[in-house]
Amino acid sequence: MPQPKRVLLTGHQGYIGAVMGPFLETKGYDVVGLDTGYFDECNLMPDTYTFPTIRRDIRNLMPQDVAGFDAIVHLAALSNDPIGNLVESWTEDINHKASVRLAELAIDAGVSRFLFSSSCIMYGMSSTNEVNEDSPLAPQTEYARSKVKTEEALREMANDSFSPTCLRNGTIYGISPHMRFDTVLNSLVGLAYTTKKVIVQSDGKPWRPVIHVSDVARSFEQVLRAPIEDVHNQAFNNGADHLNHQVIELANIAVEAVPGSSIEVRADAGADQRTYKASFAKFAKTFPDFEWKFNARTGAQELADTFARINLSSDDFTGPRFTRLKWLQRLLEGGVLDSDLRWAEPVAVASK
Repeated sequence: MPQPKRVLLTGHQGYIGAVMGPFLETKGYDVVGLDTGYFDECNLMPDTYTFPTIRRDIRNLMPQDVAGFDAIVHLAALSNDPIGNLVESWTEDINHKASVRLAELAIDAGVSRFLFSSSCIMYGMSSTNEVNEDSPLAPQTEYARSKVKTEEALREMANDSFSPTCLRNGTIYGISPHMRFDTVLNSLVGLAYTTKKVIVQSDGKPWRPVIHVSDVARSFEQVLRAPIEDVHNQAFNNGADHLNHQVIELANIAVEAVPGSSIEVRADAGADQRTYKASFAKFAKTFPDFEWKFNARTGAQELADTFARINLSSDDFTGPRFTRLKWLQRLLEGGVLDSDLRWAEPVAVASK
């Protein structure tokens, strides 16, 4: 099967998509973005993509939205646990049901490759020293459960002409035009820069595999052009073994990146204690020549340098634009979104 060229990228205005879309363009792909536009106004810096886009709620997909594509890279989702815990039906409908419908439409349209952005968070509170793709799944939140259910559905839908691949990302960090400060390393470096104090709510012992958003884009492109027999109906932990860190290590790395900052460990009893140290041996074996460009230290330094260059303010760091739950709550409270997280007023859907 030839390398796919025409790619539908869902969620192109999200944190990952705002980096992945332009990267795929530089690699010669004919990209079309599809996004409902929740985070159109959440720019830390200008967008750089030039590809056409479709403004569409992922729950309202139509057959013509997926027609004519070689591959779909599916990023669109409510992106973290606090949102999923707010109204569980949102995550069920958007992250799971809409993803399954997208895959069904892809099959009907003859789209052969389907890359699903999954998450290592599905391992939850792992009792094993290291989790791999065959380890028991223990999703603790609606967001994590939505990833598990979607992976299961895609696995059942795979056939000779429809090839899904699930990439279980580690905790993503790094600079994006549509920035997030509600992921662990972004938050720690942001605290260090804006307050000079890194606060660790837990005892710092939980493990997190971290992965730079640019490396996420590169790894997805690697899978997109891989021989289909290498990735057909497979799940991959997306990252590298040397990118596993305990939270206290990440806090120290954040402090190193911002001179004059310090650490406070609170060890709150109610802090997030999920821990999972992931094995990325399968990805490394399948793609032995792939190189991860960032590690936690170089990524934290990039964050700190960027914050200094743009003079990141405390208001921007703590405000609603770069924390997904806060921004959606603002849209809801302003009547811009209704109680089903749909636009209160119709929006244009024409391609750019």
